[in-house]
Amino acid sequence: MNQIINKKVKFIDLGKKDYKETWDYQESLFAETVALKIENRKNEPEKQQITPNYLLFVEHPHVYTLGKSGELSHLLLNENELADKQATFYKINRGGDITYHGPGQLVGYPLLDLDNFFTDIHKYLRYLEEAIIRTLADYGIEAGRIEGLTGVWLDHIKKVNPRKICALGVKSSRWVTMHGFAFNVNADLSYFGNIVPCGIADKAVTSLHLELGRAIDEEEVKEKVKKHLADLFEMEWEN
Repeated sequence: MNQIINKKVKFIDLGKKDYKETWDYQESLFAETVALKIENRKNEPEKQQITPNYLLFVEHPHVYTLGKSGELSHLLLNENELADKQATFYKINRGGDITYHGPGQLVGYPLLDLDNFFTDIHKYLRYLEEAIIRTLADYGIEAGRIEGLTGVWLDHIKKVNPRKICALGVKSSRWVTMHGFAFNVNADLSYFGNIVPCGIADKAVTSLHLELGRAIDEEEVKEKVKKHLADLFEMEWEN
């Protein structure tokens, strides 16, 4: 447990950025925080340093990522077909199966030291989902969870046409998190047709702009998601 609790979070909007570059940046921040936590454990309480927290927002070019529990067969494209679609593919160290990132999608990477908030990964995942659920409610859309599945879903109660609007996949070590969520705002859903999304073959995906029948102001969405995350985690934004 941290001797000094730090609920301040540095928000960084990376704009449009390559997936691998962003992954490397995440890894560097993650490694620095974990190393600081290890060093703190060697020191007396009065000599310990506060651990930082970050929230990164980014929009990636077309890319497919496969988590540790995923199956390569869930990518339905070969190398030439990936190139034709101007998409890349990476195996990565988060949980979960295969997913897609691309233009019109808000990707959020919280790099939090959960010792500053609460040490409960289940609660952490539910809070990420809840921030998106509350954001959708701001647009008049009822969303929620489906038991046994991560992410945020529409038609989650009657399940006549359940469809995922936000995927989750995280990594945690020594209570430091990385990776995060992918929220379809103005996303081109045709790219999801090239995978078995999150390994689930019998459920659809959707995007906020399709549900509302209009283009969505992505900057407005970012502000709403930020607000709900801050409320849920009791964060303070660092200048």
